[in-house]
Amino acid sequence: MPFREINSRMVEATVLPGQKMFSQRGAMLAYRGEVSFTPNIQGGQGGLMSMIGRRVANEATPLMTVEGSGTVMFGHGGHHIQVINLAGDTLYVEADRLLAFDGTLQQGTMFMGSQGGVMGMVRGQVTGQGLFTTTLKGHGAVAVMAHGGVIEVPITPGREIHVDPQAYVAHHGDVRNKLSTALGWRDMVGRGSGEAFQLELSGSGAVYVQASEEKL
Repeated sequence: MPFREINSRMVEATVLPGQKMFSQRGAMLAYRGEVSFTPNIQGGQGGLMSMIGRRVANEATPLMTVEGSGTVMFGHGGHHIQVINLAGDTLYVEADRLLAFDGTLQQGTMFMGSQGGVMGMVRGQVTGQGLFTTTLKGHGAVAVMAHGGVIEVPITPGREIHVDPQAYVAHHGDVRNKLSTALGWRDMVGRGSGEAFQLELSGSGAVYVQASEEKL
């Protein structure tokens, strides 16, 4: 079900009989019609194993199952919202970034160490993003949250993209990521402190970057 953007911080979704969607708990702002909201203990369409993966990583974001007939307005914490439409591909996103998504999407968990080896694991420790990242796959819409708005940056073969890890929101496509260091990069270019790290993404797809280095 597509989301209608009300403004940069609110979206509206139409809920139809026989269909369901999932949202972060506390994200419902208002609704019309006969709509029910129930706690989801199985982690969305990914089922029990998906939930266990996030529990082990201490990353399980409580979800609500939304069903019925009507329209629901979503928002959370005044964060900017970006709607991403998937056409059979996979979105990689931190669980706490998820505002709401179609129930048709298959939810899973990916161990970040499998992309970039040890450096993928280091990325989770250094950036505060977990070692496990949520995946959403299929055809449907996803609403993600960010600070200060989001820009979609294409990733094309032979032209890797370097992103400040704190500004990273999500990515999709056939993309590999690794953490690299550049002495003085963060101090001179970014706004952080300490040792400099860049998240390098290569392949074919897109990365979503927020206009801030603040975590949610």
